[in-house]
Amino acid sequence: MVKKEVSLDLNPSSLLKRHHIFIKFAVSFLLLGLAFRILVSDSLPFSLSAVESLPPSPSPPLSRAETDTIADSPLPSSSSPSLPVQVAGAGDLLANESQTIQNATVAVECDLFVGDWVPDPSAPAYTNSTCLDIEAHQNCMKNGRPDSGYLHWRWNPRDCELPRFDPEKFLDFMKNKWWAFIGDSISRNHVQSLLCMLSQVEQAVEVYHDEQYKSRRWHFPSHNFTLSVIWTPFLLKADVFEDINGVSSSETQLHLDKLDETWTEQYKNFDYAVIAGGKWYLKTAIYRENDTVTGCHYCPGKNLTEMSFEYAYRRALKLVLNFTMDSSHKAFVFLRTTTPDHFENGEWFSGGTCNRTAPFKEGEVDTKDVDAVMRGIEMEEFEKAASVGAENRVTLKLLDTTGMSLLRPDGHPGPYRQFQPFAKDKNAKVQNDCLHWCLPGPIDSWNDIVMEMVIRGSQ
Repeated sequence: MVKKEVSLDLNPSSLLKRHHIFIKFAVSFLLLGLAFRILVSDSLPFSLSAVESLPPSPSPPLSRAETDTIADSPLPSSSSPSLPVQVAGAGDLLANESQTIQNATVAVECDLFVGDWVPDPSAPAYTNSTCLDIEAHQNCMKNGRPDSGYLHWRWNPRDCELPRFDPEKFLDFMKNKWWAFIGDSISRNHVQSLLCMLSQVEQAVEVYHDEQYKSRRWHFPSHNFTLSVIWTPFLLKADVFEDINGVSSSETQLHLDKLDETWTEQYKNFDYAVIAGGKWYLKTAIYRENDTVTGCHYCPGKNLTEMSFEYAYRRALKLVLNFTMDSSHKAFVFLRTTTPDHFENGEWFSGGTCNRTAPFKEGEVDTKDVDAVMRGIEMEEFEKAASVGAENRVTLKLLDTTGMSLLRPDGHPGPYRQFQPFAKDKNAKVQNDCLHWCLPGPIDSWNDIVMEMVIRGSQ
């Protein structure tokens, strides 16, 4: 080692010069540190917000809804958190910045149900010619719907990318599994969408159907995958006297304290179950508990106590969720929220129509009061059941499709629930369907979300 000798210079001018040099060095060091601090504090939040939150793609303008409705709670918006910054060496600073961004990005949970419908020029995953499982009332293409713009939108969550449904990956993931969709005709609509998507890889073989083809079961031989739809519109035991057009010959007898054994007796077979109720609770029904009539809903002229649908629906969800959460069979359970309709200028029975050809933007339509009440009950009962499920090691997920569905008034069959309704008379008055969904159509995006939730839940 070379040893330097340091001599003392006591000359005053020399000391003054050294003092000036020291001051310049100190000032330069402080300015350098300040520059680092400004650079880091300005750049980190910008880079983080760019990672976490991509702006939604623009969609074409649309007029406001013409009907008066009750406002729902606004959807939450995301914001980027501020990050603490410490002055450090350059190497440490880069390492800390990378780690901080990684931690902050992981901490932001993407809500798949907060988003927008954005234009999608690509073709739908299937058509009525490539899928043989579309029910006649939802086959809008075959029935002569003249516009096709409703096919070219996709759901885009605001805080993350939602992958498209991958039928091959889904079937591989579901080898030796059994899925069940439990509920009313919307559940049947949903399962037909899933069948159509999967049919692009393997055609299902129907192995069971009931007399009216409302409950059905399919099998995918190459993957030993079973798919069921179980028609149980109340989820409870009910005697229903209604034909295919919704005309009743007598009031429904609804047992508020008994689950429908049509699905509970099969429940032990299911690896995944998508459960949903809702709209049927608005219909006239006689309520029974302990095999005794306790009241009714919407039954004028009868000497019975009028009871709200809210009471009955809450009772039903409690029973359903208690059963699934307490069961010794640990299935992966989805609770799907209520589906809004888009009847305008009337209801389904009084000339209501749905003639829109593009989605709403957020703020252009409000949730009807009845849908807001139903979803509120679903959210409350879900929260209660989720805590029980966690203790019992049961997976319970909320499939909250209400908000995204509200924005799609263009996705219903409308008058095209029947074949060529205006072929003979262009001004014919026909019943519209503004509740179910065209296939292909917006309901296909539900399966994009379901697959993403399953993949997340398995990790």
